Amino acid sequence: MSLKQDFQPPRSSHLPHKRTSRFIKVIALATLILLAGISLLLLSSGPSPELEARETPVVVKEPMAPVIPRLPDPVIEEIKNLVPSGASITTLLGMHLNTQEIFNLNKQSGAIFPFTSISAGQPYRIVTVDGEFNSFIYEIDAEEQLVISREGETLLMERKDIIYEVKTELIQGTIKSSLFNAISEINEDPELAYALADIFGWDINFILDLRVDDTFLALVEKRFREGQPAGYGDVLAAEFVNQKQIFKAVRFKEGDQKVSYYNEKGENLRKAFLKAPLSFTRISSGYTMRRLHPITKVWKAHPAIDYAAPIGTPVKTVGDGTISRKGYGKGNGNYLEVRHSNGYSTMYLHLKSFSRGIKKGKRVTQGQVIGYVGSTGMSTGPHLDFRMRRHGKPVNPLKLKAPPAKSLAQEHLPEFQRLSAPLLAQLDQKRNSTFLAKVDLPQSGPIEVKK
Repeated sequence: MSLKQDFQPPRSSHLPHKRTSRFIKVIALATLILLAGISLLLLSSGPSPELEARETPVVVKEPMAPVIPRLPDPVIEEIKNLVPSGASITTLLGMHLNTQEIFNLNKQSGAIFPFTSISAGQPYRIVTVDGEFNSFIYEIDAEEQLVISREGETLLMERKDIIYEVKTELIQGTIKSSLFNAISEINEDPELAYALADIFGWDINFILDLRVDDTFLALVEKRFREGQPAGYGDVLAAEFVNQKQIFKAVRFKEGDQKVSYYNEKGENLRKAFLKAPLSFTRISSGYTMRRLHPITKVWKAHPAIDYAAPIGTPVKTVGDGTISRKGYGKGNGNYLEVRHSNGYSTMYLHLKSFSRGIKKGKRVTQGQVIGYVGSTGMSTGPHLDFRMRRHGKPVNPLKLKAPPAKSLAQEHLPEFQRLSAPLLAQLDQKRNSTFLAKVDLPQSGPIEVKK
């Protein structure tokens, strides 16, 4: 067999034919389209978080601020006390200030408040911060303080007004024994009794004239410091019914004159002389031209009024004047004589002591405390021997009709009436309501009428 004849390619079924080839192309095309659709779908839906590469965030730490230790709170201490007898500024502040500082303060004090005027018994406070002096506060009186304070290396000194919270209150009372006791019974301070005695002291002798069931009304300022009661301010208006006679008083300042009290007509309550040199006491011996002396046992004149009172009771001059004599006598003990206008003079005997600054030639004003009740000289007990003369002749003080001070000028009357009307209306309303309340009280039984 020749080669040409022998090479006959067999027709085997393993060879592709046209039909099979077309089918494969269709399948491939469909696969491509499917893959293209899936790709488009993935692109439109955004990247998958699962497929994204995750990056760990880098935290940048800021440098730590330095720790500043907390400073402790300052230790503030306050020392409260009363000025002891005989104390000086060195006594009070020597533990807190050095000698040079006290010396410098002493030089300043003359123009502000002399340290020699610091009085025993007055309250003061010393404030320290961390043991170092901060301030010294001294109560000059009820109205002012002396304040010494440290600012850095400097010490400052000044007078300051005391700041009060003020409330006005209408106070009412009835006399059963004395004004002092009546004030105490309504839980008010004795200071109010002295204030009322000063207001009506020209018309009412609170030792001789009071009667049971006398009444009083007072429109008073009550003062408070740091929420605590701190005494009384001004008595704005008051009324006293004594032996059925009504006395009224309204506080008013006329022009540049000092404050005074006037009745509803604008008449000044102030008169040339007070009814008595003491507010509350009793008369132990009256004015007489024949009395047996309790010590010498000799009958002699006693042209004076003796007021029995505890030792130390303040004695007031009954009128404006000048100290004409001051001294000590075997019989009179410590005594003062005051010369007044129109030839009048008054004497105050058996005093325990004199007020500070009282000396011969000194001018004194009505109501000013000039001394204190004692039992010096020929005396059987503590009392004030009070005498009055005119042109050298004895006068009975209890029978003296003292002339009143000037009434308000016509030009000031409208202002006074405008101010006084609402104040007096409050007093009238209170008095009338109290009277009606008493009338309406139910009786406990039938009233027996004696024939």
